[in-house]
Amino acid sequence: MHKILANTIFLGKDIHFLPECHSTNDVAFQKYRAGDVREGSIIITDKQIQGRGQRGNRWVTEPGVNLTFSLILTPLFLDASEQFELNMAIALGIREALSEYNSGIMVKWPNDIVHEEKGKLGGILIENTVSNKGIELSVVGIGLNINQVNFPFINATSMAQLAASPVDKDEIFKVVISRIEKYYLLLKKGNKKTVKEAYQFHLFRFGEMCVYNDGMPFSGKIIGISEDGKLIIEKENSLVYHYSFKEVQFE
Repeated sequence: MHKILANTIFLGKDIHFLPECHSTNDVAFQKYRAGDVREGSIIITDKQIQGRGQRGNRWVTEPGVNLTFSLILTPLFLDASEQFELNMAIALGIREALSEYNSGIMVKWPNDIVHEEKGKLGGILIENTVSNKGIELSVVGIGLNINQVNFPFINATSMAQLAASPVDKDEIFKVVISRIEKYYLLLKKGNKKTVKEAYQFHLFRFGEMCVYNDGMPFSGKIIGISEDGKLIIEKENSLVYHYSFKEVQFE
């Protein structure tokens, strides 16, 4: 593992492996500011001590058996208002890669990869540096459950659990990076509509009447994603609401 990837155009041609670190996203920012990395570089670790999830949540992972890494991208072709476009492309790449091993894998708004019945497989944390020129730097933190079989919380699963046996972590890593690159280049070429349509097609609970909570439990169905990445839900009374991160919970 951690050799230059041969199956990509620019992602993974520069891989920095750390046996242990506090946060691969933090290391990526530090190395970028120091000029030690460039677009396409990857920081990967076997043991992350202070991994972060969305909105300050902690990402906890068992050392050595999962994938924990950060990609460095410079998507100046995206405006600051288009940050969720990148989120969709990354999620689609991961979903497509994992789907080559198991069926039933979906993206869950805003930043999770899930199995439709077994629970969460991983998460994405994208931290952007923006200016009036666009998104100058994106550090894309990704954590995926690969060979972990015991979890301290419910509603989590791994590729090994889905396959009922250990899987090749290095091989999955290569495929994930290749598929992320595919969708990133689609976005770069201006195929935003294609990316969004694919995201909604593979979106967990899309079009299904389910229970949510926005301070009060309610029944509704996801009908889309807004231009700024909000989740659009039509409640059973036919009223339509747009939710930002943390404003609605999946029950």
